[in-house]
Amino acid sequence: MFTGCGTAMITPFRRDLSLDEVTMRSLVARQISEGINFLVPCGTTGESPTLTRAEHLRVVEITIEEARKAGRKVPVLAGCGGYNTAEVIELGNELRQMGVDGILSVTPYYNKVTQEGLYLHYKAIADAVPLPIVVYNVPGRTGVNVETATLKRLSGIPNICGVKEASGNISQMAAVCHHLPESFDILSGDDAITLPLCALGGRGVISVVSNQIPGEMTKLTQAAMAGDLATARAMQRQWLPLMEINFVESNPIPVKASMAMLGLCEPVYRLPMCPPQPQSQAKIEAVLKQVGLLAGVMAGK
Repeated sequence: MFTGCGTAMITPFRRDLSLDEVTMRSLVARQISEGINFLVPCGTTGESPTLTRAEHLRVVEITIEEARKAGRKVPVLAGCGGYNTAEVIELGNELRQMGVDGILSVTPYYNKVTQEGLYLHYKAIADAVPLPIVVYNVPGRTGVNVETATLKRLSGIPNICGVKEASGNISQMAAVCHHLPESFDILSGDDAITLPLCALGGRGVISVVSNQIPGEMTKLTQAAMAGDLATARAMQRQWLPLMEINFVESNPIPVKASMAMLGLCEPVYRLPMCPPQPQSQAKIEAVLKQVGLLAGVMAGK
């Protein structure tokens, strides 16, 4: 279910910092109409650490409701991770009862869990939550790396079905593709590395840039997966500036700022996220003009 391009959805807020349900629905509907392969609400791109439990569940509920309106199956992979294993299990079962297709579970953070602790953490979740589970490995943010040997052990648990690999380490990704079973879905956690990971045998991306360009990023990913490297490379060159500017400051600050410039949401964040600095704002606007997303301004003009 979780192959191709899935969008790590932003969470829109109103000026009073409340959840903007109307905009959330429109963002999900836009993703579906543009052909996205699956949806990932309430990941860290969605500012999930600042959401209440009720808000977390509501965002996922809205996503499921909109996905069910589609004339095709659009799987929902809901964010459900954290340091407290028991809380992750509790949330996971609430999400299961709502009808999600799977959960994306980031590794425990800060205390630098051992590899054995990682294995036991995910095994406990998998044993208690009968859903497909995608492990989210992002050591630059969590302080712990899921080593290939640990991931191979986890792949032996029937409902642990894949990994969002955001280590940024191509050598590690190559090892994962080599050592993990072919049935295990290896997804890029970095837009700019989608093409090389697919060339190594990966099956897609959980994307930030597809918030802005869902149709284009889906086409790029599908081309890479199909081995159409000429098309994938051309699209990579076209959209790389946008992929890169999304990290001019901490994610999701730039992507939300750019979507506000495009009229898709309000530029509202919950602390400790905050608006980008003026110089970053100017860079984001310049890239939107360069790639032709701001009306009337095309690349090279």
